[in-house]
Amino acid sequence: MTLSELKLTAAKKPTHISPVLAGRHKLLRRIDEQIALATAQQNGSTYAATRLRSYTDAETGLRKTAEVLKTVKAWHFVAGNGKLCVHIRYGARVLELAKGKTAVEVANSKDLVPTLELIKAAITNGELDTQIEAASIALRKRFTFD
Repeated sequence: MTLSELKLTAAKKPTHISPVLAGRHKLLRRIDEQIALATAQQNGSTYAATRLRSYTDAETGLRKTAEVLKTVKAWHFVAGNGKLCVHIRYGARVLELAKGKTAVEVANSKDLVPTLELIKAAITNGELDTQIEAASIALRKRFTFD
């Protein structure tokens, strides 16, 4: 394949991403973790997410980066009526999916991953943008001092 066979364009990388789009990407990363966790639980294995952590080496005094395990808490739980339910979380907040509704009821554990995939598609399509923005505003309010 040569360069002449590719579709070339004069696109520029955006220097600023909108807050709505940034929140959507943050939630999509968390949904991907939940899908991986649910898949691992169905297969009988464990899921261990990692993240990069910077630290100062005590011996040399240099900054180093190491990959450490990250705790991923499951968003799904068994409700009081015995049904499996899934909360959608943005940070520590549970998103209200509809007026007074904060969880999605799942028929059984086999339907958990397809349900999370459906929620991921809804987030990608922007169906939860207003809820994400409301949770983001509530989160920022906690950090302002009046």
